Amino acid sequence: MDTHIVSSFDSSEFTHLTRTLSKSTVIGLDAEWKPVRSQRSTFPTVTLLQLACQIGDDSAGWDESVVFLLDLSSLPLPSIWGLIKDVLVSPDILKLGFKFKQDLIYLSSTFRAQGGNPGFDQVEPYMDITNIYKFLQHKQGKKISKDTKSLSAICEEILGLHLSKELQCSDWSHRPLTEEQIRYAAKDAHCLLGIFKIFQAKVIKEGPLCNHVNEQHQSNVSLGLKGILEMPDCENKLVGRKFCNALDIVQATASSEECERIARGVEVIRKTKPMDESLWKIVRKYGEKLFLRVSDRNPKASRRKGKRRSSVAVCEEKQLENYGDWQGPPPWDISLGGDGCPKFLCDVMVEGLAKHLRCVGVDAAVPHSRKPEPRELIDQAYKEKRVLLTRDAKLLRHQYLIKNQIYRVNNLLKNEQLLEVIEAFQLKISEDQLMSRCTKCNGRFIQKPLTVEEAIEAAKGFQKIPNCLFDKNLEFWQCMDCNQLYWEGTQYHNAVQKFIDVCQLKE
Repeated sequence: MDTHIVSSFDSSEFTHLTRTLSKSTVIGLDAEWKPVRSQRSTFPTVTLLQLACQIGDDSAGWDESVVFLLDLSSLPLPSIWGLIKDVLVSPDILKLGFKFKQDLIYLSSTFRAQGGNPGFDQVEPYMDITNIYKFLQHKQGKKISKDTKSLSAICEEILGLHLSKELQCSDWSHRPLTEEQIRYAAKDAHCLLGIFKIFQAKVIKEGPLCNHVNEQHQSNVSLGLKGILEMPDCENKLVGRKFCNALDIVQATASSEECERIARGVEVIRKTKPMDESLWKIVRKYGEKLFLRVSDRNPKASRRKGKRRSSVAVCEEKQLENYGDWQGPPPWDISLGGDGCPKFLCDVMVEGLAKHLRCVGVDAAVPHSRKPEPRELIDQAYKEKRVLLTRDAKLLRHQYLIKNQIYRVNNLLKNEQLLEVIEAFQLKISEDQLMSRCTKCNGRFIQKPLTVEEAIEAAKGFQKIPNCLFDKNLEFWQCMDCNQLYWEGTQYHNAVQKFIDVCQLKE
């Protein structure tokens, strides 16, 4: 995946962007902004716009695409408004998005507020990934759920690609962006192309899409010059030949400034690579139009009758923000009757941290159910004598139920979260502890490694071991709880080195 950050109007990256757009027929759209924690009278400001451009024909793989990250906090918005507008409404570019209407509302608001222009009110032709997913589910004979799956879950199911969303709520207004943010933003738009590629192949495989491909519009006269010129070439070959004559008519009745603007607009449309026939058929049958109403221009007021928060409630919120700091002995402390071994319970918001803790040999469990209630988490932490790790400030309100057993993690990235917990609880991590727990279930390994013969027997009907490992004289270890097999191969040594670096252990 080729990724470019566009932060200057006169940069080579911007030139590359305009050239790529002229050759693209499918583009994945996404946007990022700094999360707003409280209700506001204005929309969030979009600071990053992602454009994943599919280059080439249908035979090109989606991994050959180019992703552009437009830094809207650096680019002059009035200068790029026309370019983005052309992309959003160009009939020769299919736009893909995942619930993109909210992004469009925020994007339009950002340009209106900072660019002095009317913003954006439509995207056409457009296809939403949620509808594509439902189509694929239907074709596989699966029951379509009313609940909309997340983009991460759809990517996992359709592409087999893990799309971590832990950076979704990071500060996208801060510059420079971290490498992790850049990768996250690029993948978020790039995966849309992959999902569409599978949909496109499925549709083409089923046969003819449209019985009346060459069906003309009832009337081209009412479309106006610009509307006619933007129609696909396969419908308007005659109009294309008469283009020069049409432009002459416009020049005869318009000012020189207007002529230059119209000619420049026509040039952008003419340079755009037209859709091939198969893609155009898909757009005609499944494409839709995403548009904003006038009412979408302003944030909707809450339907609840506003109760003014008392000064006590405001004070309580401020106390909760600082209440996550660790203040007392943990439940495993020997002075409290514990065994001295640190034990944690990571809720769904820091589930990735649980695996990192296991990798450095720390006992880290996850909730028994996928969507536990706060009281369930509290009960599990209390019964198992664990410290509950979370990023949910609301859970801190239950601190009185289990004293010194809830800690609010401040950092967003897993590596930084790990270091934060190690420092807050003064955990002692050594190289001997690394990879000593099952990352799958948190279980302990057997005391003695298995032979190759024992590993083959243990894996029967449960886990596949690559044949190439049998001649490498490797040691195999088995989890005593879930029976998962591990071996000290390349992946193991890479993981050990990673956590030696993260935890700054001396080799």
